[in-house]
Amino acid sequence: MTIRFSILDQSIINPGENPSETLQNTVELAQLAEQLGYHRFWVAEHHNSDEIAGSAPEVLLGYIAAKTNTIKLASGGVMLQHYSPYKVAEQFHVLENLAPERISLGVGKAPGGFQPATDALQKDFAKPVQTFDAKLAELVSFVTHKSDAAIEAKPLPANNLEIFLLGGSAASAKQAAELGISFVFAYFINGDESVLKEARETFEQYQINLEASFQLAPIVVVAETKVAADRHIPERESIKVELADGRRVNVGSLEQAEAFVKDINQEYRFITQRIGAITGTKQEVGAEIKRLSKQYNIQDFVILTPVKSTEIKRYSYQLLSESIKEEVVHG
Repeated sequence: MTIRFSILDQSIINPGENPSETLQNTVELAQLAEQLGYHRFWVAEHHNSDEIAGSAPEVLLGYIAAKTNTIKLASGGVMLQHYSPYKVAEQFHVLENLAPERISLGVGKAPGGFQPATDALQKDFAKPVQTFDAKLAELVSFVTHKSDAAIEAKPLPANNLEIFLLGGSAASAKQAAELGISFVFAYFINGDESVLKEARETFEQYQINLEASFQLAPIVVVAETKVAADRHIPERESIKVELADGRRVNVGSLEQAEAFVKDINQEYRFITQRIGAITGTKQEVGAEIKRLSKQYNIQDFVILTPVKSTEIKRYSYQLLSESIKEEVVHG
């Protein structure tokens, strides 16, 4: 099986940087990814953060599209709970018309921030708010031109966008499969291989669109030695907050989890998860990528390298592009 690498960049603000510099680093990383032959470049959405500058992927993608030529681009992902599906479809149809056959729409279930940011984003919504599941189905109908609504999300592109759901469970994989869209398993949040196995099997069981793909998003750091690579991922666990109303929110560290629940007025519990991180030399990382590819029948890997050093991050991606070079599909 051939293997394709893509990059997910969160626009992490490095020490001493301002947000303008951080966003420019993301643009330059996309240009490097294109030069190295990466398949797709994804940008994330986080709100009210002092650490992450990427809050508007639909805006950032337009700028990156103008600064690159061939690499495919995607949101990783739009936090759909905050937005009108119709408006999101319009935005990405405009992007696809500007950069034909290069744009994909990735959607996430998470809020992308703490409760104050969610309140600010949703303050004009009528209550009760439309569920995420209903919004996702409506979005898919607009993008695939199967909506029962009397309007279309114009300007319509020549080709339908590829839609991805980002998640870390078998339930999310089932939802994507039943809607006929692709799925990215957030291994960088949930590195439990038993959950990955269940999600992969579930997606295949319920898949109605054979062109839809199951992709894996691990944390990867490549360096000259494993010790050097490991130094950049000191924490190997993340915290999920499970709320009494059934919502589950991945928040990262324990400190972030404690900050998150300060604005929550309901019972909750913390769930500790081991992240899916692959670190080492390019030979070691390449071997692990090949194992996961073969064991779970995965062709596409969406790579997150959350290193707070632009130079080290770029070098890691360069080494990764060489790690299984004879098997990587370029273009």
